[in-house]
Amino acid sequence: MAATASISMKAVKWPIGCFNRPWTKWSYDQTLDSIKGAGYSLTGLLTRTKDDPFIASDATPGYLEALKKKIAARGLKANMGALRSRHSIPLDDSIRDAHTQIDNARFLGLEYLLTFGVDDPSQEDHYFRVMSDAAQYAQKQGLKLVTKPHGGSSGAADEMLHTLERVNHPNFNIWFDAGNIIYYTGKDPVKELEPIARHVSGFCAKDCGSVKGEVMIQFGAGKVDFKSVFGVLKSAGFSGPVMVECCALATTPEEVASNARANREFLEKVFASLG
Repeated sequence: MAATASISMKAVKWPIGCFNRPWTKWSYDQTLDSIKGAGYSLTGLLTRTKDDPFIASDATPGYLEALKKKIAARGLKANMGALRSRHSIPLDDSIRDAHTQIDNARFLGLEYLLTFGVDDPSQEDHYFRVMSDAAQYAQKQGLKLVTKPHGGSSGAADEMLHTLERVNHPNFNIWFDAGNIIYYTGKDPVKELEPIARHVSGFCAKDCGSVKGEVMIQFGAGKVDFKSVFGVLKSAGFSGPVMVECCALATTPEEVASNARANREFLEKVFASLG
């Protein structure tokens, strides 16, 4: 019993990274400089812009090579790319598009591919079939396919467990997003996490105060009980990463970076309190 107690009291040291979402009004070069300046060494390719398709199937080899060099030049590591699948097109075309995105992610040396589910119930079967294939193909390429709470087929715990059952592949898991549970459903993130915590392999960090409420805010300004959420994950054996998705916006990229730094420090304090 003593050994078990000792293990449970260890402070967590989960990797903390930052997505590009808060800086999409500026160039990606400025985004990378700001993420680095905010004290992060880990980033993720979440929000595409007109200039940066990231892993999209229309990304050219030249673009991908330049992107890889930009990230490495700043001493950053990119761990995730958003896989945006289409489900109003023939199944074979959707699968082919997903394969191209997975190939692009492999070229960039990513570890995770993040999907978002579908809102239209009539597209769910199509989505499940594409994800089942993508999970298998990603595994062969050395990548992990995950989904996050995002309304529709991935609204909260029940929907996500149903999605896991339908995709039915060990290389398909969850990146939890407590803020999105509130934003899309108004439910309690802690209660929604408990049934699925064993399936969580990553975390998108944002706060939110109400259904469809503002998410570009500082952690602690909304209703997410971060300590309780991370306590559930710790008990489930979670090992990270935790990726900051949002912070309060500002008029300059440097001001946004300051807010992103504050959200990282907020998480570090929460992690220390779990020891």
